[in-house]
Amino acid sequence: MFVTCWSVKGGSGVSVVSAALACLLADSSGSAVLADFGGDQPAVMGMAEPPGPGLLDWCHSDAPADALMSLTIEVSNGLRMIPKGTGGRMVPRQRCKELAAALNFIADEVIVDAGVPLGESPPTADGPTEARRGADIASVLREMGSSLFVTRACYLALRRATRIGIEADGVVLLHEQGRSISRSDVADVLGLPVIGVVEHDPAIARAVDAGSLARRLPSSLRSGLRRAG
Repeated sequence: MFVTCWSVKGGSGVSVVSAALACLLADSSGSAVLADFGGDQPAVMGMAEPPGPGLLDWCHSDAPADALMSLTIEVSNGLRMIPKGTGGRMVPRQRCKELAAALNFIADEVIVDAGVPLGESPPTADGPTEARRGADIASVLREMGSSLFVTRACYLALRRATRIGIEADGVVLLHEQGRSISRSDVADVLGLPVIGVVEHDPAIARAVDAGSLARRLPSSLRSGLRRAG
């Protein structure tokens, strides 16, 4: 399984959803890898910021696939993470495909925290073309397996998503009490199935604050993501 989680707006819950899915897959299959392009996974997992190279460094090098394994960090039994590293997200499309193959080489279950890989508008005719600047790594990874769009029932996020014209295999919705936008509204607006709904739960924030998410996944996350994983 190769799943890329992403959104069009910061604060949508991509990092927590990615971490939870990776934990669920590690529990069910015995091993999983979490690729962190968002940059927040060490904090979400309660780990110190890792020194040294990461995903972006590998992408901007000519290192072979097996070198990616040396960049992984153990999070918990069966779950390993590859930190973001340093460097730009724009690399040749072929290198993006090599990264996907390398991640699949490391583990059968791969979750990618892509963060916010899409801008609000495409490059202009006078701006840089994909051929010259490369492709956004996380955007290409969305084409390599399943793609999950993560969002809150937020008018601004949905407005931005419809403006861009997103494509995904499904939506994970973070539902907050008091919002006037329902699950069916989100599905209708985006034209995508909502395959996971995570209810607002203070226990999730407490788990992240305490760094205990990987050790004890809150039941609201586990049940809300059952179909997505």
